[in-house]
Amino acid sequence: MRAAALRGTSFGAPTEAEVELAAEIADAVPSVEKVRLVSSGTEAAMSAIRLARGFTRRDRIVKFAGCYHGHADALLASAGSGLATLGIPSSPGVPSPVTADTIVVPYNDLEAIADAVMRYGEGLAAIVVEPVAGNMGVVPPVDGYLAALRQLCDASGALLVFDEVISGFRVARGGAQELYGVTPDLTILGKIVGGGLPLAAFGGRADVMDQLAPNGPVYQAGTLSGNPLATAAGLSVLRRLHDPAVYEELERRGARLEAGLARHGRVRRVGAMLTLFMTDGPIRDFDDAKRCDTERYGALFRHLLASGIYVAPSQFEAMFVSLAHGDEEIDRTIESVGEFFRGE
Repeated sequence: MRAAALRGTSFGAPTEAEVELAAEIADAVPSVEKVRLVSSGTEAAMSAIRLARGFTRRDRIVKFAGCYHGHADALLASAGSGLATLGIPSSPGVPSPVTADTIVVPYNDLEAIADAVMRYGEGLAAIVVEPVAGNMGVVPPVDGYLAALRQLCDASGALLVFDEVISGFRVARGGAQELYGVTPDLTILGKIVGGGLPLAAFGGRADVMDQLAPNGPVYQAGTLSGNPLATAAGLSVLRRLHDPAVYEELERRGARLEAGLARHGRVRRVGAMLTLFMTDGPIRDFDDAKRCDTERYGALFRHLLASGIYVAPSQFEAMFVSLAHGDEEIDRTIESVGEFFRGE
């Protein structure tokens, strides 16, 4: 980053580092043939949905209750449990007509998504999903769920869009699509891809990406997209992830933390992502997550913070294990969680 800053912090044109970072992304992520860099996950999700609509010439999208795809208006819709429901705005300032073409179904419910595609399939541009949910707490997909989404998109002509802002480069170098062997049409990336600086990306099939301006009619642009500092940071991190030992060690450390926390509640984990849910029941979707004792989780968070341990402050977020967390930090966290439950 220091070296990049000396050469210039912003240019109104593409740079060599952007191309190098795009090549790293395309090499790692199975679905990505071409990639466009942007500055935030919200921008990447918004642009990917616009591209899916432009490519299919359809308006409707399906998203899943409890999955978060940034704060673009059309994606700020939620719905209760049950079968497919037309989305309603979940934030003031979002007009109802903006979310009228957003259909919300429960996560991990094959019957609900099949019903949605049957009812709305002719006008369906995309199904957008976190392949490993990370915004209702960590909720993995049930067996066959992602493959079923792929089949439903193929049958209806909709595009399958994976939001791997959290899972990308975290659960595997190629993200959840590598881990589960399901290839989407478009992928949204953020967080790790920027190496700690503001950078995100979306990419996918070449024929879809070719619809973006200036080659195609779907407009997208950004003055600071792919800025030199962010691309330098992203390249530094992604090049370190070629070593399989990184993910083997993340898995070991994640499993160690999971085993310790599982004595006190329901832990759901995929690789370096995990959540301790305050419940004895199953966690398959957002409704299950909302039934947990979130006040008790809040008390645990405050106990840990007072002990010098900072975890996700909400049960609806994920804990992220990194290679900076050694066995000493993991064991200390497990012990402090045990102290909380023994003191109740």
